[in-house]
Amino acid sequence: MKALITAGGHGTRLRPITHTQNKHLIPIANKLMLQYALEYSAEAGIQDVGVIINAGDTSIERAFGSGESLGLRITYIPQSAPKGLAHVVKIAESFIGDEPFIFYLGDNILVGGVQRFVDEFQSQKTNCHLVLSKVPDPNRFGVAELDGNRIISIEEKPSKPKSDFAVTGIYLYDSSIFKAVNSIQPSTRGELEISDAHQYLLEKGFSVSFSEITGWWKDTGKPEDLLEANRLVLDSLKNSVQPADFPTTTVSGRVSIGKQCAIENSIIRGPAIIGESVTIKNAYIGPYTSIGNQCEIQNSEIEYSVLMEGGCIRDLNQRVSGSLFGQNVLVKRRQGKPNNLRFMLGDQSHIELI
Repeated sequence: MKALITAGGHGTRLRPITHTQNKHLIPIANKLMLQYALEYSAEAGIQDVGVIINAGDTSIERAFGSGESLGLRITYIPQSAPKGLAHVVKIAESFIGDEPFIFYLGDNILVGGVQRFVDEFQSQKTNCHLVLSKVPDPNRFGVAELDGNRIISIEEKPSKPKSDFAVTGIYLYDSSIFKAVNSIQPSTRGELEISDAHQYLLEKGFSVSFSEITGWWKDTGKPEDLLEANRLVLDSLKNSVQPADFPTTTVSGRVSIGKQCAIENSIIRGPAIIGESVTIKNAYIGPYTSIGNQCEIQNSEIEYSVLMEGGCIRDLNQRVSGSLFGQNVLVKRRQGKPNNLRFMLGDQSHIELI
């Protein structure tokens, strides 16, 4: 079995962070988003992985190389333009060949990996196996209509969903899917929809089975989804620090702290993860916070937030919460008079003042 993982697109809902980096390289609990998908594949015994990238984007390959460090053989497959998920499958046909494969959207995070779904697909011997999850907003997804234990129809982003079962970004196929993606026509938005390919399989009598996710699953398409995924991953964090390691700091809960950190006169409440070479002084780090390498937090408070590598928060008199900070971001209180606000902001920045 092979794996096909998406790492393209433009991440427009995560701008301005994605103006300067591929969204699949955004860290969740200090691990690159795409690494979760790659590790899930390796844990399921898959070695050959095709990663779909934007044409001309070398950032993914720079981050993961050949995949050897993860026990994988990665082939990078460029997509010239975002033409739909069925188009992704279509351009990967030469890589997949006649083998069964798992198709995984690289911005999806779930508990427990994909081994269970691979096993169920192989045991049921169907042409297509979809992974479903009950969601409060099914109109954002492809939606499966069920009749008992059968899927009878699938509709992409319906205005009136026929169920609350979303088709998640985890699909398993045999080679029948290539007949489907090569037979459907672009939708009204000009894309080859994967839901149309699934509907084709249903209408042509191919066998389509499904599993339901019983734990958590997050499609990290929006900022609030990233923060929630970060929270969910940190909930299973293992403690790696003892209070004696930082005698002037109070550490409680599950906290992971990297090497060469300078932490003084602070309070850290887990679950929280702190990278390497981080400076924290006279600060409060609250639950569900991820702090990347080489960050600095002084005379400030932060919780339920992500501060990426090289970030600095200094001398703030209000607690920061529910926030995403890109790499090398500096947030500080201006010293001296006049006591005015001063900004330098890029496109699609978002600031809330109280």
